[in-house]
Amino acid sequence: MKRWFLAVLLSSLAWSQPVQVDPREARAAGLRVWQNECSGTVDGLTSWNYGEEFPSLGIGHFIWYPEGRSGPFQESFPKLITFLRERHQDVPKWIPAACPWPDRASFLADYNGPRLKELRRYLASRVGDQTQFMVLRLQEALPKMLEVSKQPEQVKQRFYTLLKTPGGTYCLLDYVNFKGEGIKSTERYAGQGWGLLQVLEECNPQTFSRNPLSAFSQSAEAVMRRRVRNSPPDRGEQRWLPGWMNRIHGYSS
Repeated sequence: MKRWFLAVLLSSLAWSQPVQVDPREARAAGLRVWQNECSGTVDGLTSWNYGEEFPSLGIGHFIWYPEGRSGPFQESFPKLITFLRERHQDVPKWIPAACPWPDRASFLADYNGPRLKELRRYLASRVGDQTQFMVLRLQEALPKMLEVSKQPEQVKQRFYTLLKTPGGTYCLLDYVNFKGEGIKSTERYAGQGWGLLQVLEECNPQTFSRNPLSAFSQSAEAVMRRRVRNSPPDRGEQRWLPGWMNRIHGYSS
């Protein structure tokens, strides 16, 4: 019994080791995420996509649900604001605890108003901080994924291999920001998730041993195509697939 407990304890400690992210890789990854989400533009820093129930803000298009509403996807913009305030960054004073726009129409009507103009200027001046926020999410993702994975050792090995592979930090940082950790029960269609956990679990072992970036890209493509097949028809997710595929194919180039 003691031997079993010690093995579990050592494994848990190994999983909790800090995830070290190279600052240069992180900076480059943050700029690529901005390009992916906003075409690298300041105007793209405040968006509300057609067919979605929330605005997407910042270089990572962080979600902010309207007041009194929630959804299956992880809300991240309020966490970004908390992160910035904890780092003693001045945040526009008008930002409330909940999203002030009840729907897309009201958001678009306010697009050239003083609040959203100020928010775009602010977000454009805090690219480094937003990148660090995404790095923190990536660092916190690994223990969460290992806790629920049926293949924890393979996931951990692939995660760290990608971190050590040139371009691998970008794959991990972008995908977890793009489609989440894959641990929430609400982020499922037909019982199947589409987050970083599922991509890492479903990498082809032989391909991964030869070319980790190619294996990650191929797995992400399969996972995302499955998500679209499983998605409710009224969401019309097929329209997003070409853009998603372009983004995913960039992981191996």
